[in-house]
Amino acid sequence: MAGQLNIHFKGSFSDVKACPVTTLPEYAFIGRSNVGKSSLVNMLSGKTHIAKVSNTPGKTQLINLFEINEQWNIADLPGYGYAKTSRVNRTAWGKMVTNYLLQRENLVLLFVLIDSRLPAQKIDLDFMEFCGKKQIPFSIIYTKSDKSSTNQLKKQIAEIQKELLRHWNALPDQFISSSQNKSGRDEILDYIYGINEEIVRK
Repeated sequence: MAGQLNIHFKGSFSDVKACPVTTLPEYAFIGRSNVGKSSLVNMLSGKTHIAKVSNTPGKTQLINLFEINEQWNIADLPGYGYAKTSRVNRTAWGKMVTNYLLQRENLVLLFVLIDSRLPAQKIDLDFMEFCGKKQIPFSIIYTKSDKSSTNQLKKQIAEIQKELLRHWNALPDQFISSSQNKSGRDEILDYIYGINEEIVRK
């Protein structure tokens, strides 16, 4: 089991051009506002206060970069779909995230977080369609799995997958997680380490 990681906070940035240039592989995390993104980043790190967590959607407003074990980076991106902020802010955040996804040269993979308790949301489907069109590789992490019974969870995820397959010929790699009970942590980290090893071999 993976223990705590050696985390170094690189900073918060409002523009991809301001992000430090590095050749380290970078893994970004994104999802609808309040999906549990910052909690997941904390859970993966093995610490509790790496990423700021709030009950208020839209707390993450910048690109937050963390260097892990001096070998790879995590990018905690602003959530999308928060309607209670101004249109100007939503537009600015959307542009910031889009520029990051299209211009960050060391971005290896995007993890799209989906609330396992809810039916497939149009905003998530639209975002993944954007990633497909722009050839941005992504995997899915189902969050908040502890909020449902095992049978409920299986049924809910099956329904989401069914909807996804109406839009996609095949599903990307997927993980089930809970920041509360730490489930999915080892699987996600092993997945990242595996990709890093492939990059080194190349």
